[in-house]
Amino acid sequence: MWCGKRVPLLIWALKPAEVWMVIMSMEPFMETVERDPALGHQEPHWKEFHFDLTQIPAGEAVTAAEFRIYKLPSTHPLNQTLHISMFEVVPEQSNRESDLFFLDLQTLRSGDEGWLVLDVTAASDRWLLSRNKDLGLRLYVETDDAPARVRFYTDPVKAVGDITDGSRIMIGGFGLCGIPENLIGALLKTRVKDLTVISSNVGVESFGLGLLLGTKQITRIICSYLGENSLCEHQYLAGELELEITPQGTLAERIRAGGAGVPAFYTPTAYGTLVQEGGAPIRYLPDGHIAILSQPREVREFRGQHYLLEHAITADFALVKGWKADWAGNVIFRASARNFNVPMCKAARTSVVEVEEIVDVGSIAPEDIHVPNIYVDRIIQGEKYEKRIERLTVREEDDEICTSSDNIRTRIIKRAALEFEDGMYANLGIGIPLLAPNYISPNITVHLHSENGILGLGPFPLKEEVDADLINAGKQTVTLLPGGSFFSSDESFAMIRGGHINLTLLGAMQVSKYGDLANWMIPGKKVTGMGGAMDLVSSSKTRVVVTMEHCNKANEPKIVEKCTMPLTGKRCVDRIITEKAVFDVHKKTGLTLMELWDGLTVEDIKKSTGSPFAISPSLRPMQQVKM
Repeated sequence: MWCGKRVPLLIWALKPAEVWMVIMSMEPFMETVERDPALGHQEPHWKEFHFDLTQIPAGEAVTAAEFRIYKLPSTHPLNQTLHISMFEVVPEQSNRESDLFFLDLQTLRSGDEGWLVLDVTAASDRWLLSRNKDLGLRLYVETDDAPARVRFYTDPVKAVGDITDGSRIMIGGFGLCGIPENLIGALLKTRVKDLTVISSNVGVESFGLGLLLGTKQITRIICSYLGENSLCEHQYLAGELELEITPQGTLAERIRAGGAGVPAFYTPTAYGTLVQEGGAPIRYLPDGHIAILSQPREVREFRGQHYLLEHAITADFALVKGWKADWAGNVIFRASARNFNVPMCKAARTSVVEVEEIVDVGSIAPEDIHVPNIYVDRIIQGEKYEKRIERLTVREEDDEICTSSDNIRTRIIKRAALEFEDGMYANLGIGIPLLAPNYISPNITVHLHSENGILGLGPFPLKEEVDADLINAGKQTVTLLPGGSFFSSDESFAMIRGGHINLTLLGAMQVSKYGDLANWMIPGKKVTGMGGAMDLVSSSKTRVVVTMEHCNKANEPKIVEKCTMPLTGKRCVDRIITEKAVFDVHKKTGLTLMELWDGLTVEDIKKSTGSPFAISPSLRPMQQVKM
């Protein structure tokens, strides 16, 4: 159980009416101990224990200790082992007359916060006298030459106190869900600067990472999505912040690889895009010129498909938000708050985990542990959590589904719902696709997947069901259906890239004749990032269906001969559904018109489509799900 140097201590054992000194052996107790059942009815009793600490220099910080209470001469403990970490030997309490360092448990300081008091259950003097028993204490300490694997802190500032200027840190969470609020607050207090931050998102201006951006403590961010954080975009365009945007699944896998000791890997995600080709601005000069560009990726072909070489990511520190930890350092997460926290905990030199609760060893079943203590270095129990919700979305008990087809979006959604099949696993992009489940037939079962780590998505919650730890990829509050499950982001994208998702519905800005997709960036417009879209279209085993309006606000075709916007994926789209028509897309022969909205002609479609297309011999009216 213990590693490092153990120091035997002289122990004072207390016996009614007299005090005498014994020296305990160095042999540890058995791992499986027997509790005396006769003590079950006794009331708790507080005792003081004095022991000789001359073998530990005064003022030395002791990293871990193990206390066990026992009856002399028996080795059966009266209560469970008590584990203490981070206390100091207090020199002011030394007894100079006897040249011994006497100390009771109330003078042992846990991380310089409060006093530790030992509760000796059922150990009253009356009980000892009636049974002629003695009470003693054995103490083992592990000193700094072999530090404990997991240290427990009560002050978040001390938990991150050795993060220095220029450090590289990972910060867990997805949007505002599962972010380490207390540790971020501690960084604000330490004022550490020039940080490189790896995070899925960058929070909002007034919460999460946005707070560190506001104090200009971050100089570089590696992320997949900026969301609505206009402060991050402003600092980036002003040349105050370096920004490396990477596909969300690639980011998760780069972090997972870093924790697994894999230096690099090949992925199909982002082939044929700006990520592969390089040239994306990472840093601007204050005058608007580009100072740093992204580098092109090495490409190799495996079994006829192209893959990019991506390098693993590691960090000096990972700041992680868990739900519960035990005193051994094992951690579990709640609902969708697992996200990026799990892989990040494994990929840093020092992982610091803040939790809402610390429980006794054994309280978490071994098979339920999400991150074992081998990956954990420090734990702190957070004082409070705001758990702000980025996009609170609820439904009413009497919500009714609109059955009219007059609304353009409804028309698209009701056609898209026909793409669902019984038993299918499907991923839905934000916007129009997220509304399609409202029209799934009650006679079939569709397992909805969200890339932030959910399988089995249910409807939006009622007001009283809202849970800040349960959000979808669009940062909206959701529910989980019976049989659903949660997992980390790296696991989620393994499902996607591995072709285990049967269908993905997503929106688009442009789709080309051969199925090239552009849906993440309009040059010269707001910088957001691609999120998980590039990963969602990367597997040849997943059917990709685009749902979008036929033309943009300027009445320009969104179905084009060749995309003019930066690509999300190359030759990846299988079907296009608009309010006017349904096209099938063949990656070599191009577009075929399959369905036509009632009242429109083929000529109408030709006028509003920016690419030639074939006409199916079985062309039919555009279908709508029947409610």
